[in-house]
Amino acid sequence: MKVKVMYFARYRELLGVDGERLEGDFKVLADVRQALVDKGGQYAVLAEQNLMCARNEELCRLGEALGEGDEIAFFPPVTGG
Repeated sequence: MKVKVMYFARYRELLGVDGERLEGDFKVLADVRQALVDKGGQYAVLAEQNLMCARNEELCRLGEALGEGDEIAFFPPVTGG
């Protein structure tokens, strides 16, 4: 399955890219996250417990089922002040 992954805020800054396309045996969003974390290096930031995510521009949980061509977004939790 092919998906498009987008990174926002601090994640984009740490990874140095806005996004990328991935191909793999992804069933749920957590599978994509794990594939990225497994790359090592700066991608370890995506293992954060409070990471927020979206599928096709709608907030979701890591257990969200995926479909071919989905757009996934990862971003750090929003903090107010």
